Formats: sequence, C-alpha cells, structure tokens
Amino acid sequence: MQSDLAGLKITRGEIKHLSGVNLGRILRPPTKTKYLSEGLKSLLIFLLLLISYWMVVQILNQYHLLLILIYGSMAVGLFLEDIYKIVITNKNQHLIKLFDDVDKYNSIIQAIAINDKIEAAGNSQVKLSNRTEVIKALTLIREDLIRALKTERIIRENKKFIDDNTDLFAINLNTLTALQINDIASEHGRLLNEALQIAIEVREEMKKLQDENLPK
Repeated sequence: MQSDLAGLKITRGEIKHLSGVNLGRILRPPTKTKYLSEGLKSLLIFLLLLISYWMVVQILNQYHLLLILIYGSMAVGLFLEDIYKIVITNKNQHLIKLFDDVDKYNSIIQAIAINDKIEAAGNSQVKLSNRTEVIKALTLIREDLIRALKTERIIRENKKFIDDNTDLFAINLNTLTALQINDIASEHGRLLNEALQIAIEVREEMKKLQDENLPK
C-alpha cells in the first residue's frame, strides 16, 4: 500500500474504540433473514453441545451433575448472547448505518490499493490521474466518519449531551463538494463521487441523530 493510503483505513479495532461496540455484537444487515441465519447457527452450536455432552458423560458419568451445570451454562450463555445481539441491533440503527458507511469507505481504499498494484505490475493506463484529489476526499471522509462514530456514542451514552454540544455536527461536506470532478466517467471521478455519497449519508445520519435528541 502506498504511503498516501497508509493509515486511511478505519480498522475493526478503531471502530470498537470509537463506538464502544464490537462489530461481532451487531447483526448486519438487520433483516429477518439475518436473524434467522443467526438463530440457525446458534441451534447448530446447541446441537453440537448436546452431542459433546453425551460423549463426555459416557466417559465421566460420575461427574454428570457437574457436566450438566457446565453445558447448561454454555447453552444459556449462547441463548443470552443471541438475545443481546438482537436488542443491541434494534436499538442502534444509526450506528449500523455508520458501520455500513465505514465499509463503503474502506472498500474505496481497497479498490485504490488494488489499482496501485495493477499499475505497479506495468499497467500504466490504470493510473489515477487526480490521485491527490481522491486522497484528499478520503481524508475528509475519514474525519467525518470518526466524528460521527464518536458523536453517536456520546449521544447513546449521554442523551442530554447533544443539547449543549451542537457544534459536533459540523462536518466537512462543504469542503468536499468544493473539489472539482471534471471527468465523472473516469476512475478518479467515480471514486470521488462514491466518497461524496458517503459524506452525504453521514451528514443525513448525523442530522437524524440531532433531530431525535434535540429538546421538543
């Protein structure tokens, strides 16, 4: 990865640090199909636990009460984990949308990194003509995504905080839209437009958060 891309990607560790939520604790996309899939996965694990219990108890039958306690605890923990995921998912729709925007943002960076490798292999025709603008756009988007994740967490953990800190909702959309996209059909034009779309989506999510939490 070239030096101008280094550090732009928002990692899973950063997401957890900024939002306070582990990506593994959120069901995405939050659809009935996803819920069903998660339920079936847990059912399979539960069946494996039953099989494991049956095999172990054949060998350690004298400890069957202890084994029941251990395996029962694991089964209950599995059930509670699913309930927790469903509750957290339903309560954090804005956060899920921001996670989706981070995924889109990281995908753009990955696309540029792959393009760089193709260029380095001797295919000069794929070179991004306005790379500086693309990187500048991505830098602005990264700042907005980080600000959005931080602000969403503040609102989630302290609903009253937003009343006295509306300045947190200032984002870099105006600066981003000032970038000139002359050749919309080119690769750099496509990347800039994708970045702009992410910025718009972030702004919309932050506006929703602001409207929902301002005093009526």
